[in-house]
Order: sequence, then structure tokens, then C-alpha cells
Amino acid sequence: MNIKRNRPNILITGTPGTGKTSLAGVIASNHEMNHIDISAAVKEKELHDGWDSEFQCYILDEDKVCDEFEDVMVKGGNVVDHHGCEWFPERWFDLVIVLRTDIKVLNDRLEKRNYIQHKITNNLDCEIMQVILDEARNSYKEEIIVELQSTTLEDNENNQNLIAQWIQNWYEKNN
Repeated sequence: MNIKRNRPNILITGTPGTGKTSLAGVIASNHEMNHIDISAAVKEKELHDGWDSEFQCYILDEDKVCDEFEDVMVKGGNVVDHHGCEWFPERWFDLVIVLRTDIKVLNDRLEKRNYIQHKITNNLDCEIMQVILDEARNSYKEEIIVELQSTTLEDNENNQNLIAQWIQNWYEKNN
């Protein structure tokens, strides 16, 4: 189902620590779009089913999240960031960015967040096994998925430029 929007919706996904929130914030700001940080919204708007003590995080309620953001997403102009992607409605997104990061760098980032070792190991395993990339490939059309490296500041700048070009092309094609 294709929904005609005046502004695109972009999903930035990847293993925790790959730079999703930073990149999404810059893209949203630079292009006058809304930044929707799903993890923050889950906590702030209580879109969860309680606390997972093993992984020390909230248990996201997918239905509550989808209900909360459906109207906003239909309008377009959103940059969504979250570490999962398979449960979002496919119709929401025009571009799905999957960020990937070098394992050593990712480990350092997760340690700086004071993640427990079990959570760090789980996330590193997900990155090694490209779990998020596979979720994206199984959930969205291949032509809207872009895998980007997100290890260095140079990677981040390149990613900003690539996404900016994609946004410009989207406007030229759709408006």
C-alpha cells in the first residue's frame, strides 16, 4: 500500500550504540523534520509493558507505539530511530537506514553507557550476526533499505550527506 505524502518518513535503525539517535537528530534538524526517538517515547509516554530486569530496559508494547504515532506517521516528515524495525508498519517508511559499527568501537560505546556485560554481549552478537539488517530485509522492500557504516566521525558526515541527497531526490520525485 503506497501512501502519498508531501514529506518522507525515514527509519534509522541498528544495534544499540551505532549512532541512530545522533544521526536522526541531525537529519531531523537539518531538514525541518520531526525526530521520533522510540526508546525515549516508550519511557516518557509509558508505551511499555513493564521493566525487563535482565536487560535493564522497558518492555516495549508495539501496539501502543503504533497507536501513538500512526497519525503523525501518515502526515510524513518524520525521522524515527529505534534498534528494532520488524514490527513497524511497512507503509510508514520511504527509507530504512541500517547503521553498522565496528565491533570494538561498539563495545567501547556500550561500556561508556554502563550497560551490564550480558547486555553488551547480546548487542555485540546481534551486530556480528547482522540481526537488524536481516530484520530490515525481511520487513521492507529491498529498494528502500540502505546499509551504512557508522564507526567514525567521517562515516557520520558521509551518512548525513547521503541522506540529505536522498531527501532532495525524494522531494524532486514526489512533489
